[in-house]
Amino acid sequence: MLDKTTLIATVCERLPRLEAGHCLDLRTYKRNRSVAIVRTGPDSYDVFEAGFHEETWTGLTADAVLRLLKTLLKREFPRSHKVRLYTLPSREAANVNRMGHGAGRFGE
Repeated sequence: MLDKTTLIATVCERLPRLEAGHCLDLRTYKRNRSVAIVRTGPDSYDVFEAGFHEETWTGLTADAVLRLLKTLLKREFPRSHKVRLYTLPSREAANVNRMGHGAGRFGE
């Protein structure tokens, strides 16, 4: 878990090292809202918002992603001080509910 104040700098460091098709998944403490950033090309990213709003942005540059992320942090994580950051091999892996207790009500 990372401080929300240092999250932009951390994402800025990790975006260029992300492989094509891989994903950065940002989640609240309760893991009920998320922002997923998927690298689609050399300097092309898709951003998926799932929480208070459901939106998708495609073909963004790294600078545009960072500008958008500032807005999304205010909208999706308004009262959060800590944010979970996962590096995942695909966006499909980001769609899994990360409750941490396996099968049952929240798992498969």
